[in-house]
Amino acid sequence: MAEVLKIGIAEWKQTTAPNKLRTAGLGSCVGVILYDVRLQVAAMAHVMLPDSAIARKHQTVEVGKYADTAIEALVASLKRAGAGRLQAKMAGGAQMFQFKYENEAMRIGERNAEAVRNALKAHRIPLIAEDCGGHNGRTIEFDVATCVLSIRTVSVGTKEI
Repeated sequence: MAEVLKIGIAEWKQTTAPNKLRTAGLGSCVGVILYDVRLQVAAMAHVMLPDSAIARKHQTVEVGKYADTAIEALVASLKRAGAGRLQAKMAGGAQMFQFKYENEAMRIGERNAEAVRNALKAHRIPLIAEDCGGHNGRTIEFDVATCVLSIRTVSVGTKEI
């Protein structure tokens, strides 16, 4: 029987078909999924911030919280499961407040999405599809068996990529 694994903020999980991965409350955060179509295995992270370098020194880093450490963890875990040809999909990275940002640090949604893209590129993982930006929150669910990412965007509707 298929199960839906829920991923909270700054968490990540891995599963196989016929299970699904879901995360809710993506505002400026990014939900990123790495998967191997042949093996039908996937992992999802709910990334909150772009770079673990901003974590305070000597602080325990929550791996799923940062784009750089989340992608590293997903890749390592999927490789241990035997995955070979990884692909990626992502959604989120919204700008939740609609006023002009003069401070670069306030563009967190855009910076999160960019950091995930850069981490994927560093690992040579193709980004197959994305739904990023805008000003609305999202809930996403990835079906490991079909590799379809369903995205429900507040005040917009649902689509699949």
